[in-house]
Amino acid sequence: MTTDLTSVLGGTRLVPVLSVPDPASAARLADALAEGGARCAEVTFRTPAAEEVLKTMATHGGLTVGAGTVLTPERAERAVAAGARFVVSPGFDADVVARCRALDVPVVPGVATATELMAALRSGIDTVKLFPAEALGGPRMLAALAAPFPRARFVPTGGIGFAQLPDYLTRPEVVAVGGSWMATPDLLARGDFTTIRRLTTEAVERSRV
Repeated sequence: MTTDLTSVLGGTRLVPVLSVPDPASAARLADALAEGGARCAEVTFRTPAAEEVLKTMATHGGLTVGAGTVLTPERAERAVAAGARFVVSPGFDADVVARCRALDVPVVPGVATATELMAALRSGIDTVKLFPAEALGGPRMLAALAAPFPRARFVPTGGIGFAQLPDYLTRPEVVAVGGSWMATPDLLARGDFTTIRRLTTEAVERSRV
C-alpha cells in the first residue's frame, strides 16, 4: 500500500487535516490550500457537512482529497463515492481495511501501540497513521515503534504543529505528516482564507526538509 499511497499523494509530505462545519466554505478553502502550495487534503468525517465538503473539494483540480475519521465500511463507501482518493482511520479496523481494498483505494489505519501495528502489518498494510502522535510521545514514540518493524511507514498526526514538522519529516520511516493548524475551526468560522493560505505556504516550505 505504500506505493499506492505515495502515488496518490503525488510526493507531498504534508497533509492538511480538515474539520469543516460549513459546506459553503469548501470551495474557497480548497483554493486557499492549493494557492498555498498544498497538493492534498484530508476531510474528516467529524461534522455533519463532511460528505458535502468532500464532494466539493474533490472536484478541485489542484488537490488530491481523502477522507478521514472513517470508522465503518459503510462510511468508507460513502467517502469514496463522494470522491475520496484515500481513506484514513484513527484506529485499525479489519472490516474498514477490507472494504477499502475492495474499493481499490489506499487506506491508512491508525495505530497507537505495537500490537495494533502488528495487526496492520499482518493484514498487508505497511503505511499507518500514528495517532495521536504528540500525545503518544512524538518522534521518540515513532522511533521506538519503527525500530522493531523496519518495513512500517508512518503518517504521524495529532497535536503536531508548524514547529514540530522537521522532527518528524527527517525520519526515514515517515511518508507524510498530518496537521490541522493550517485551517483551524476558528479560521474557518471567521472565513479567514488569507491566513489559511499563508499558514499553508509556510508549512509547505518547512516540509521541504
